[in-house]
Amino acid sequence: MNARTSRVLQCSAVLVAAGLVLTACGSSDDSSSSGAPKSASFSGRGPITFAAAKDSSGVVQKVIDGWNKQHPKEKVTFVQLPSDVNQQRQQMIQNAETKSDAYTVLSLDAVWTSEFAAHQWIDQLPAGQFPLDKMLKPVVETTKYRDHLYAVPQSSDGGMLYYRSDLLKKAGVSAAPTTWADMQAACAKVEKLPEAKGMSCYAGQFQKYEGLTVNFSEAVNSAGGVVTDAGGKPDVDTPAAKKGLDFLVDSFKDGTIPKEAITYQEEEGRQAFQSGKLIFLRNWPYVYSLAEKSKVAGKFAVAPLPGLTGAGSSTLGGHNVALSSFAKNKATALDFIKYFTNHDSATTFLKEGSAAPPYADLYDDQALAKQYPYLPVLKKSILNAVPRPRVVQYGDVSSAIQQEAYAALNGDKSSTQALKDLQEALQKLSAQ
Repeated sequence: MNARTSRVLQCSAVLVAAGLVLTACGSSDDSSSSGAPKSASFSGRGPITFAAAKDSSGVVQKVIDGWNKQHPKEKVTFVQLPSDVNQQRQQMIQNAETKSDAYTVLSLDAVWTSEFAAHQWIDQLPAGQFPLDKMLKPVVETTKYRDHLYAVPQSSDGGMLYYRSDLLKKAGVSAAPTTWADMQAACAKVEKLPEAKGMSCYAGQFQKYEGLTVNFSEAVNSAGGVVTDAGGKPDVDTPAAKKGLDFLVDSFKDGTIPKEAITYQEEEGRQAFQSGKLIFLRNWPYVYSLAEKSKVAGKFAVAPLPGLTGAGSSTLGGHNVALSSFAKNKATALDFIKYFTNHDSATTFLKEGSAAPPYADLYDDQALAKQYPYLPVLKKSILNAVPRPRVVQYGDVSSAIQQEAYAALNGDKSSTQALKDLQEALQKLSAQ
């Protein structure tokens, strides 16, 4: 996906892959011949669409139904895209490249904002019409491109460690692990229990898709390494980065991570944990409400991700809502974005979908924290998360990471060779 609070999306932290990054730091771009951001004309009212990933919680449709009831002549149709993040991005880009108006409002992974803005696939939004000052700063920063607003936070995300608190307690483990070694030691104790027969220790998201980029980056950062240095240049071929990748590679070799986890995305990991196959799982907060409705209800808890020598670092996740440049009925779309991202909607997504809210006050509400005990852990995860770069060529960067990390996990390359090849690939991309 944490003790690095200084990394909250300051410009120095997001200048990743020099030459690729076009962020709010004032880099030039091709958004127009004059370099000025593209302004939108918010006119037209009528039916619109909302394109987002398939919603396993059912909350998205519920919120949309609330809008539709109030606006019968401006109904929103929920277009559910594949669960796979790469496929979502591909379909949105294909839609944009053909200048189709099939998608009106887009749910973007937080890291896509700059890419979509730079290519003029989404419109600049009026910042003064949204309560951005009431939202967590790291989350708001993911919505900007060249210091202009191009999306609005709908949710944030921070990786957390889900664990079987009942089994740890029975095995005599008094606290959640803070290091990888502690986690493996806890597993060794739990696996001796009759109730743990056939269980595996740990899993995350390791299929060759965006989740692997996240899990690889978290492992590297949690071992004290970086994918790029403070100056924005690729710096992944280092001893610290190798320790992070080695943790994943060695865990597949020694069985800490089950072999089938090489196929896991978020949902496969969630289902494995809920069905009692895993002691520990790295996943996002949405899992919490679903796990509470499963056979492990009341038997699990969450903690910060572990690292090499202490608490690890999550990757900053989340989804931002943007307006397609090619859409019709943009006046309706702007109003829907306000509705979909307002405080009430965020509260609904939190209560019914375990979605990480962008609004700061929801994390500090004692009544909510009592009802949703993961909130303090989640807030810490988000504020201390290491952001992914907001890059125009993010797809190429992420694909390079996935290719080399997957090769190492599969045993096709050594960690040393994979990191060397990744360093070369990122350097070539940064030179383009």
